[in-house]
Amino acid sequence: MRRYGKDADEDDIRNRPARRGSRPRTRIRPKHEDAAEAMVLTVDRGRLTCLVDPGTKQEREVVAMKARELGRKGVVVGDVVNLVGDLSGDADTLARIVRVEERSSVLRRTADDDDPYERIVVANAEQLAIVTALADPEPRPRLIDRCLVAAYDAGMDPLLVLTKSDLASAEPLLESYAPLGISYVVTRRDELETAGAEAVREHLRGRSTVFIGHSGVGKTTLVNALVPDRQRQTGRVNAVTGRGRHTTVSALALRLPPPPGAKAGSKKALNPGWVIDTPGFRSFGLSHIDPSRVIHAFPDLEPGTADCPRACSHDEPDCALDAWVADGHAEAARLYSLRRLLASKEAREGD
Repeated sequence: MRRYGKDADEDDIRNRPARRGSRPRTRIRPKHEDAAEAMVLTVDRGRLTCLVDPGTKQEREVVAMKARELGRKGVVVGDVVNLVGDLSGDADTLARIVRVEERSSVLRRTADDDDPYERIVVANAEQLAIVTALADPEPRPRLIDRCLVAAYDAGMDPLLVLTKSDLASAEPLLESYAPLGISYVVTRRDELETAGAEAVREHLRGRSTVFIGHSGVGKTTLVNALVPDRQRQTGRVNAVTGRGRHTTVSALALRLPPPPGAKAGSKKALNPGWVIDTPGFRSFGLSHIDPSRVIHAFPDLEPGTADCPRACSHDEPDCALDAWVADGHAEAARLYSLRRLLASKEAREGD
């Protein structure tokens, strides 16, 4: 049956709009040149809290979501992103993240050494604070070594934070890490509300520091003392298992209070430093790390690897580092520490 007449032309043809609209498709994406820069403070079920215009009178927190054009690219705490949409920060408003700026550092971990999927813990941090209790629960040197390997791989400066010094002495643990030259600070709970917290803050001023540690070491208690106006939930150590309970369930970036006597508008007041609290963990997998990058954290040993055999593990009979140390270019304790860290990647905790 003919729907139109014999002499029908294009004006007689009925146009039906497409179900998804008639806008022509294009591969050209908007440039979003007017996007605002922001820092990601926390991520919660697809919603990201971002800080816009930090350090100004217009500073505000904006809730955002990833734009479709980002695809599967992940956004984590510490990322510097570009936002479009409603940037007022009012309740029930939502912006879009359209770009993620290049990261200066990335701290990664895997669930276990056999896990092929790496997880980014935080981005753009300059310092890694490894929080370890001296007792209740007992220190786990193998886990500390693994965290140090991850810090060196990410190009971050490690900081050893020892808590609960009122229960045990810090000297034995500090002695074993002395050859590495790691900065450290020792705290006790009864001093955190006074001089103890300020002593820790001195190591954090003007820097972005991510705090990691297994459950029960007092990490969140320490963070609460450092940033008293943002209290996070804390838990207790199980008396039977000696392990803590996960009370922090998501990473959160918190700005430190300005140092005492800092003038308003000064550099110290505007950039007092950031603390990034992370959930506790019971394992720190390193399957994603190339051992050859760890040597970069040992500038006194790295030149000695020039004569090493190809793909040298630095712990074999032909390793040139033994001769390098014997010739007096570096201390034997430093080589031992390097090999201990490299061995921690291959051995499981408790071996």
